[in-house]
Amino acid sequence: MRILIVEDDPTLADGLTRSLQRADYAVDCVHDGEQADHVLAAQSYDLVILDLGLPKLDGFEVIRRVRRRGATVPVLVLTAHDALADRVKGLDLGADDYLTKPFELPELEARVRALIRRGQSGGSSMLAHGPLSLDTSGRRATLDNVPLELSAREFGVLEVLMLRSGRVVNKEQLAEQLYGWEDEVGSNAIEVYVHRLRKKLEPAGVAIRTIRGLGYVLEKDS
Repeated sequence: MRILIVEDDPTLADGLTRSLQRADYAVDCVHDGEQADHVLAAQSYDLVILDLGLPKLDGFEVIRRVRRRGATVPVLVLTAHDALADRVKGLDLGADDYLTKPFELPELEARVRALIRRGQSGGSSMLAHGPLSLDTSGRRATLDNVPLELSAREFGVLEVLMLRSGRVVNKEQLAEQLYGWEDEVGSNAIEVYVHRLRKKLEPAGVAIRTIRGLGYVLEKDS
């Protein structure tokens, strides 16, 4: 899952980035509202963590423009301003949650999980596909009710394929969900993860099919 952090405090931005990367999210970061607006108009994210007091374009205007374009990406607002009027304004413009600085990282990470879960799977943290189950909140997988050992990247690939079950997902779409801008991506990294997943899933009848020239599809459970 891919997150955009919009925060002009470099120390806080770096800390948030590192924390969320350790939780296996792909994270990009920009430091002003104008950059955020340009990026959000061009790319898709599973969550935006947005400061309000930004240079060039404030967070309120960023939210307003995101929603005006029809984007439904969840927005978690971070701000040092605890005024009720600011909270109401942000929520009315289309923010999904609000966290006041200073905050504790475990609370932020819990809110991140909840918002992504709500945005991707209608509020449930469980994805199921035949004998395969994924707990996207606890980052656990089972196959035929037996725990399935997956690396963070394997889990990420499988999560995207399950969320788009029956639809073709290309390598670029998978890479976008797994890596941030500054991550190095090997030319065959996605192929390696898919190959490993196949070895673990196919004995139970779960098939990831390659559509030549297009990408991969998790075949629908019959």
